[in-house]
Amino acid sequence: MADAKSPQLDRLLAGYRRFRQSGWNPNRERWATLREGQEPEIMVIACSDSRVDPSQIFDFDPGEAFVVRNVAAMVPPFETTPGHHGVSAALEFAVQVLKVKEIVVVGHGMCGGCKAALTQELRGTEPGEGGFVADWIALLDEAREEVAAQHGTEGRVAERAMEQAGVKVSLENLRTFPCIQRKEAKGELTLRGAFFAISDGLLHVLDEYDGHFHPAD
Repeated sequence: MADAKSPQLDRLLAGYRRFRQSGWNPNRERWATLREGQEPEIMVIACSDSRVDPSQIFDFDPGEAFVVRNVAAMVPPFETTPGHHGVSAALEFAVQVLKVKEIVVVGHGMCGGCKAALTQELRGTEPGEGGFVADWIALLDEAREEVAAQHGTEGRVAERAMEQAGVKVSLENLRTFPCIQRKEAKGELTLRGAFFAISDGLLHVLDEYDGHFHPAD
């Protein structure tokens, strides 16, 4: 039954009550402003993994960032084929309507999607049984070949290389969108890659000139 009580619902409602007490009531002026609209300057594309919440990592206030989360923080390339292009729609809205000034792709350690892309353990599965994930992470197939050739397909060194390669793939795909190409060329939009290591809580930022991720200051 949809209205049946559960420990999970209790957890949600307890969190909501804490939010009302410590998040809503002390910041009513902020929320009143947000009621009129949003003007975030940053878009974050992150993984759906429950351990890597961008609002926690970057300590965002409500209204500060437009966030899209999906398996492995992937951005598909620009395409006009029929279908439901959720990430592309969010990008279009953020860039064209909200006019964000920065897009940050955040990969992370111990990413299950990137590991599955590396091992190809879901390849050939049916939709609903892993097939949707397999199709999505196939976006990493080309990058996987290079990672596998250098590091193999097992172990943390290979997995981390795949996780960081995924960020680079998403950045490359972002630059296939004409609106992003125009704005980046004019200096109106900056693209950035980052990597959050769950094990030590450190954020690394991609230097696109040397191709390496460096710890943030």
